[in-house]
Amino acid sequence: MAAQNRGTRITKLLGQIKKHYKPVPPPPNRTLIEHLLFACLLENSPQDAVEQAFARLQSDYVGWNEVRVSTKRELSETLKELNDPERAAERLKRTLHSVFESVYSYDLELMKKQNLGQATKTIEKYEGTTPFTVAYVTQNALGGHAIAANKGLLTAFLVFDIINEKEAAAWHIPGLERAVPKSKGVEVGGILHQLGVDIGKSPYGTNARKLLLAIDPGCKSRLPKKPEPPPKPTKKAPKKAVGATARKKPASDAKKAPSKGAAKPTKKVKKKVKKVVKKKAVKKKAAGKPVKKKKVKKKKAAPKGRKKITKRKPK
Repeated sequence: MAAQNRGTRITKLLGQIKKHYKPVPPPPNRTLIEHLLFACLLENSPQDAVEQAFARLQSDYVGWNEVRVSTKRELSETLKELNDPERAAERLKRTLHSVFESVYSYDLELMKKQNLGQATKTIEKYEGTTPFTVAYVTQNALGGHAIAANKGLLTAFLVFDIINEKEAAAWHIPGLERAVPKSKGVEVGGILHQLGVDIGKSPYGTNARKLLLAIDPGCKSRLPKKPEPPPKPTKKAPKKAVGATARKKPASDAKKAPSKGAAKPTKKVKKKVKKVVKKKAVKKKAAGKPVKKKKVKKKKAAPKGRKKITKRKPK
């Protein structure tokens, strides 16, 4: 999409979006760390709910260090008004921990004296921050012009054909800041955030579809579709142990003479054969049947009176 065409489309869509949402009041005068932590909670939740949760954090905890060392479960209960309290708690904890490890305090006011680009890069390096939190702090704390976009807003702009899949994956809406004057940045950012929260909460729901079609009736073919569930894994037959299917040879087979070229019976096989023969003999005795004894061939003794013939050695 050409830059001029993209800017015209964004301006037209902003006029339609303003019909569905009212501007929210600008954020109060907060410190830079407070704006950063507030953005961690605001990303996917409505602003009024975030204001209540943020005020509870400040009243129930003794400083940000206590928030940092609290468990994720405890913070999730404190942030229960939010749409995603667990993820918000995780972003909050990771950001606080990263800030503390970098400056060993929770005071980032010196960053306001730095160059805007340098300050932005520093915030991007903090673990737990996202492109939304960086843009929010840039707009509301550092005096820059950056409109924060959450995943719901990226989905909406993808449906409106303003951005493509690659730009959505990069969390970038080209031309948005150029289409919005800097003086209107906070107001437009608040309106777009409301749209992103409503779409992100249930992108495949009926309300989201109706809202998207009301803003842009021509986006019906691009509405988000539920991904197909992954195929169920097929049950594989259990592997049989090696030799489990081999037929056991009966003891009677051991008596048979081995064929030519066959291996000779081992000692173990001979012992088994003897045991089987003994058992049969015991059973026949118990039944009163005569037991045949094996005839032992006696060696013929040499006749008496005869001397052994020895060969004489030649002289």
